[in-house]
Amino acid sequence: MARTPKGEEFLDKARELLSKAKTIGEIRIYQAVILPLEGLSLEQTAQAVGRSTGWVSRNRNAFIKAGGTIVINKRGGRHHANMTIEQEKEFLQSFASKASAGQIPVIGEIHKELEKYLGRHVGLSSVYELVHRHNWRKIVPDKRHVKADVKKQEDWKKNCRRMWKKFVKIGQKTNICE
Repeated sequence: MARTPKGEEFLDKARELLSKAKTIGEIRIYQAVILPLEGLSLEQTAQAVGRSTGWVSRNRNAFIKAGGTIVINKRGGRHHANMTIEQEKEFLQSFASKASAGQIPVIGEIHKELEKYLGRHVGLSSVYELVHRHNWRKIVPDKRHVKADVKKQEDWKKNCRRMWKKFVKIGQKTNICE
């Protein structure tokens, strides 16, 4: 035989709040409180509400424990974070100052420093996520050198075969100029 559901003292309050509910989530929570008190089992209530029996039980108990107020779990966020956002900014500041001086920050160096800072092993993916979180991006070298002379390079391409013809045996294939 099933136990009698608890929360009789909150039945009237749950009915009143059900009539004033604004979201489907609120309606489901109030129904999870009311329906078992009106004779349905937790399984039947779960089917009527459209959630699992565990969800119904958890939300009923939270409503009763909170004294008849709705408790919405706003979990989410950084529960396993190594540092706060402010600490991360402070940590990356030294690398930002090096980068502004012309040195390119390398993930390997940041990884070693982060492990020293935290005093334990940290996965390399954590470093990549840290860098991405602060909008750092991978700097790719330019396709050509800043001081490159395009005209000289084109002349070299035109005259390359003539210059190397002296050194390469006739009939031998080479990719020197290409």
